Amino acid sequence: MINYKAIILNHICYTSLVYNRINKKLNLSFTNEEIEKLIIEILQDTPENDYIKTGKNIYVTNKERNIRITINSFTNRLITADKPKLINRRLEKSNLLI
Repeated sequence: MINYKAIILNHICYTSLVYNRINKKLNLSFTNEEIEKLIIEILQDTPENDYIKTGKNIYVTNKERNIRITINSFTNRLITADKPKLINRRLEKSNLLI
């Protein structure tokens, strides 16, 4: 089985456009360096079994932070990061139960 986590952590790369996309999608105003640090922290904290390859992309879902990172599996280029609705719904339901 391929260890996508190790590959991505060693070879992740960014385009100039992805920084603005991440700030917009995650409602942040981070510098490029802060975004790179955040992404690396999320990747390191996410268990290997939450790295799922589907087609040409690898989806990394960190449930604690409610963030899904999309990475191109051929280039290891960060495509985007977002807050998945499914995780949002689970959190809303669990908060209703408390």
